[in-house]
Amino acid sequence: MNDFVNRVVELAIQIQQIPAPTFREEKRAEFIRELFVKEQLHDICIDETGNVLARLPGEDRSKPLIVSAHMDTVFPFETDLSVKRGPELIHGPGLGDNSLGVAALFGLIWSLRERQIPLRGDVWFVANVCEEGLGDLRGMKTVVDRFGADVHAYLVLEGLALGHVYHRAVGVKRYRVKARTGGGHSWSDYGQPSAVHELAKLVVGLTSLSLPAHPRTTMNVGKISGGTSVNVIASEASFDLDLRSEGQEVLAELVYAVEKLIRHANKPGISIEAEVIGQRPAGEISASHPLVLLGKECLREQGLEAGLISGSTDAN
Repeated sequence: MNDFVNRVVELAIQIQQIPAPTFREEKRAEFIRELFVKEQLHDICIDETGNVLARLPGEDRSKPLIVSAHMDTVFPFETDLSVKRGPELIHGPGLGDNSLGVAALFGLIWSLRERQIPLRGDVWFVANVCEEGLGDLRGMKTVVDRFGADVHAYLVLEGLALGHVYHRAVGVKRYRVKARTGGGHSWSDYGQPSAVHELAKLVVGLTSLSLPAHPRTTMNVGKISGGTSVNVIASEASFDLDLRSEGQEVLAELVYAVEKLIRHANKPGISIEAEVIGQRPAGEISASHPLVLLGKECLREQGLEAGLISGSTDAN
């Protein structure tokens, strides 16, 4: 690796070594705030949501460019964050997603200064929270609430996206589905409804729904919990459901079908309800949009042919 790339990668490892599961990003945020201070950026702050922001001044302050990367990781706080180095690859939990993206914020600052590139407008660098899991883009929503539409652009950095430009946002809707019954003993109360059994039936019904290949649409039950003991008829159980589609209308149709199945699963002695725990809108920027074309041009400068893809990120 050349010195510049090595500097970015080593910073990414430093960031990765600080645990930052969604909703617990405080230590990583403080580390990044201190790095912004060392870079002598302006208006450095940690906002009410936990995002870290800093401004690199340009000639015009009226329409800034917002460059962001999310700090949080999918890995629990107690995860072993050891890093393994091979001849071509470096492995570590959360290193690519998204410690490398956060380190790239600083790589951009260093590059602008080393090349003495004048800025026509302000650039705000943001390390934001709550992109993963049940964070529901809370951090990025706060950033957009602050700056609104009066900006040149929002540019989102994802550490595992080298060679790609995300120009389509996958729509997402997430539910926590809960079942409640009277419960009982597996022998003496045999025949009484079980929350676990009822949810299992519902999952089979949900996964039997036909999903279109175009636009790409998916469904996943990612977590199931509930029950008390092996010989107890479960009185409570739940599962977390993730629905995704590249098409907003198709996602809406899937949501309607899913909610209909959930409603029909209610019967005497069985209560099933669904709580929305996450929602990301689908969207698209044209492949011919100047921002997308600039992204492709930047990758070509690095000897890479850009692939235009869809994803679920802060860009939603």
